Amino acid sequence: MNIKDTIISFIDKIMQPPISFLDMAIDRLQGIQMVTAQGLDLSKYLYVFGDMPTAWQLVITSLLISTVLLGSLLIYRSIMRIYYAAKEGVKWW
Repeated sequence: MNIKDTIISFIDKIMQPPISFLDMAIDRLQGIQMVTAQGLDLSKYLYVFGDMPTAWQLVITSLLISTVLLGSLLIYRSIMRIYYAAKEGVKWW
């Protein structure tokens, strides 16, 4: 047995657990039979607030919508800061 075969067998022994884990993950993912693009039913999660009066339900809905809006604006601002920092660093214009 030469050195090349020894190195190859050593690398195969090291890489066998991750490869077997990835093969198992691929098999599990291929076995899933779910319907895609169903959407998210928020009424299941907001069912707790269903007993409240309509005015309070509107307040909670408005708070959730404003939180999502402000969060998306913060994400957009962060992405634009990264973009402008990269643009300033490269000076490509």
